[in-house]
Amino acid sequence: MRFVLTLLLSFALTAPAPAAEDLPSLDERIGRMLVVGFRGLDAAPESAIGRTIRDQHIGGVILFDRDVPTGSATRNLRSPQQLRALTRSLQEAAPYPLLIAVDQEGGRVNRLKPRHGFRIEPAAEVLGGLPVPATRRAATATARQLAVLGINWNLVPVVDLAINPHNPVIAGLQRSFGTAPERVTPRAAATVRAHRRAGVATALKHFPGHGSADGDTHKGVVDISDSWQRRELLPYRLLIERGLADSIMVGHLRHTGLDPQWPASLSPAIVDGLLREELGYAGVVVTDDLQMRAIRDRHGLRTVIRQALRAGVDLLMFANNTVYQPDIAERAAGIIRSLVERGEVSEARINRSFRRIRRFAEGLGEGAG
Repeated sequence: MRFVLTLLLSFALTAPAPAAEDLPSLDERIGRMLVVGFRGLDAAPESAIGRTIRDQHIGGVILFDRDVPTGSATRNLRSPQQLRALTRSLQEAAPYPLLIAVDQEGGRVNRLKPRHGFRIEPAAEVLGGLPVPATRRAATATARQLAVLGINWNLVPVVDLAINPHNPVIAGLQRSFGTAPERVTPRAAATVRAHRRAGVATALKHFPGHGSADGDTHKGVVDISDSWQRRELLPYRLLIERGLADSIMVGHLRHTGLDPQWPASLSPAIVDGLLREELGYAGVVVTDDLQMRAIRDRHGLRTVIRQALRAGVDLLMFANNTVYQPDIAERAAGIIRSLVERGEVSEARINRSFRRIRRFAEGLGEGAG
């Protein structure tokens, strides 16, 4: 017995130590947590977005057809040929897989419009009234178009239940498949699977549920404390259990019963508690646009970023299309680094998000049927 123990101790002392994890610099890990909108039809090396990718190491970009702050009808999209060149140059600017996101839901909420030579599919509300194969066909057409164009992340499906028929941004825009989880969930599943077959990732939204609300978070605070119902979680629960949650977008929805202080996107109780612990979600969490007035009107940028990180968010979205802040990536990255240096956010916390983001981004384009 003594011989065996001696042999084991000798092996433990002489065996090579496990290889240290190969992590990039802290600045690069921080940058990968940012998704940013920009102006421009190309991403030449010396363009603003080209420099941002190179200098700030951002994890992703989000594309729009219109520039809301200026009212311009042209922002990132002019034609299929121009868009394909843009996405190619964006990827070439990044030495890592770049997330290139768009909202191509169908119906009234889409960025790739027919006037620019793109195809759009019916709204979710229309598809909700048809058998599930209709959703599968529509999602397949959308996903294939995006894949050809070099877009690898579609911020769909909306899994909000259309509980409030007067909701201006869900029911009002026909963005929900229906009022019942049993109608929404299979169509959301079909959407995710169709996108995966094309190598395009998706994002379930808007957690914990926007369908009962009576306001628009683009315009101000939206409180769902009295209208929200726990059944709004059911599509998330079922899709997570079936492995059909590529990423999840958290809305800026206030529910004082779930968190008396913070909206969902900044809430540890809702992100780390409800979503990760109760529903068992271990993947990437992205915020809705942090420049929406529901957030911007109530909290300073440093508070927003600190609280999003404390909540457990991985990707911080700055769409730059309610207000335009050309230096937002640099400012946000500087704030995150300062929070780490001051001990307000741990480097281990940054690493957890970086690992999730890296796995997510490196899996894009695989067509995981």
